[in-house]
Amino acid sequence: MKKFILALITTLGLAAGVQASTGGFPLDKAPVNLTDNASLQRGARTFVNYCLSCHSAAYMRYNRLTDIGLTEQQIKDNLLITTEKVGDTMVAAINPKEAKDWFGGNPPDLTVIARSRAGNGGSGADYLYTFLRTFYRDDTKATGWNNMVFPSVGMPHVLWELQGERSPVYEEVESHGEKVHAFKGWSQLTPGTQTNLQYDQTVGDLVNYLQWMGEPAQRTRVRVGVWVLMFIALFILIAWRLNAAYWKDVK
Repeated sequence: MKKFILALITTLGLAAGVQASTGGFPLDKAPVNLTDNASLQRGARTFVNYCLSCHSAAYMRYNRLTDIGLTEQQIKDNLLITTEKVGDTMVAAINPKEAKDWFGGNPPDLTVIARSRAGNGGSGADYLYTFLRTFYRDDTKATGWNNMVFPSVGMPHVLWELQGERSPVYEEVESHGEKVHAFKGWSQLTPGTQTNLQYDQTVGDLVNYLQWMGEPAQRTRVRVGVWVLMFIALFILIAWRLNAAYWKDVK
């Protein structure tokens, strides 16, 4: 009986821990559309220009981008920055030892980041879309930046020139009889090179690409799956009619 009670308490504690871990800043819906090749191509360009200097995508080859409508020549001309070949994997230029010295750890591989970063009622794409749009200036941090989704994140805001510098605005509200500070919006400290709408689209394209990169064969899988289901439905119909014809004279 004691073992049962202990196991029950442990289970409830784990459940409470899981529930608590899903709290935090609310996630916005990411505009994911894996059939939009133009968006995926823009996202690939943003990934190479802003992310690949620190983050690898070691399980993704450049020539796989032909699946989203790019030719190998376009990949060579626009996405190969140094001496990589079109058949190489997307490996970051940063030295792992230097990355550990600068950031306290080697930046994670992003090949399947959109499939692994899920929680708080949203998908991994929703998490990344909100994360990349909620950086703000914080001089108390080593990088000078903080994030509403990932507080005290060690990553600086690499897209800050596009978005500009912002600061969160809070308002005092009453909750359960106590006054607390709730997030109200943003104060733009310095302008970026893009408007808010343009920046949201840039991040949306990047997240769309990250979602596609996590499973490049997804569109093919879905297309083949539809044909397989149609074949099975037709086969069931034929089998049913054959069965009826075979047994019609049997009493």
